[in-house]
Amino acid sequence: MTGPGPLRLMLLHAHPDDETIMTGGVIARYLAEGVDVRVVTFTLGEEGEVIGDRWAMLVADGGADQLGGFRIGELAAALTELTPDGVVAPRPTFLGGAGRWRDSGMAGTPSAENPRALFQATHDDLVAALRAEIDAFAPHVVVTYDAAGTYGHPDHKRVHEVSVDAIAASRAQTGFPRKVYESVTQRSALHDGLEAVRTVPEGWRMPEPGELPSYPDEQITAAVDVSTVLDRKVRGLAAHATQVIVAPSGTEYALSNLIVQPVGAAEHFIRTDVDDPASETDLFDGLR
Repeated sequence: MTGPGPLRLMLLHAHPDDETIMTGGVIARYLAEGVDVRVVTFTLGEEGEVIGDRWAMLVADGGADQLGGFRIGELAAALTELTPDGVVAPRPTFLGGAGRWRDSGMAGTPSAENPRALFQATHDDLVAALRAEIDAFAPHVVVTYDAAGTYGHPDHKRVHEVSVDAIAASRAQTGFPRKVYESVTQRSALHDGLEAVRTVPEGWRMPEPGELPSYPDEQITAAVDVSTVLDRKVRGLAAHATQVIVAPSGTEYALSNLIVQPVGAAEHFIRTDVDDPASETDLFDGLR
């Protein structure tokens, strides 16, 4: 049991938009259930690929290098869209403060060599900053990334590496978090979502087999139904307009690569803090 006060959920993400793409459903669902939700974002996403012409000159490479600041507003708007009426939306929280560490971009690019890049930060500095966030909030549940960094992005991998040590240290001293999950995609859910696509918007394409990362169903330990808040997730995705396009159907979205990805009615996780986790439908199973 958790004792007095609301349940607390902390989600760790690398860039603005990751929170809605990967966990927008659980954010919306648990806010509606009265959970205290905090989203900790490690960078401003300065190296994101802008979709369309309207904000194209905000980019870092050859542009105004103002994209990171703009994406703070997108993140705030997305969190507002994920929040039910009558509830105060979570405010964006950035590790070390907004702009402390910079989006590294993809491996092998010049942005990864920037002295301020998250990729260049010392492990100890990042762990200390994250420990401070975890210790202060005392979350019952923390959601982070898998070791692969979802799709191999250096910043996603860094979030995973840092979270492993920061969570362990905080838990040993404070007893929090009580449960730890990695946000992943279930293979059958991805397959079913793609099979359900009826119209591919002009210029988009369906993914090649195996192009989108996913986990075999037997490795999934938690499947959380977010169907009742799916409209909020779709609006949250649309709030990240520099990075995400939502299909007219509202059932698919695409990033700058214009590859179709389904908006699923469930979000999937692997629990990592116990050796033999039970199958769950609620990240707070056993804590209510």
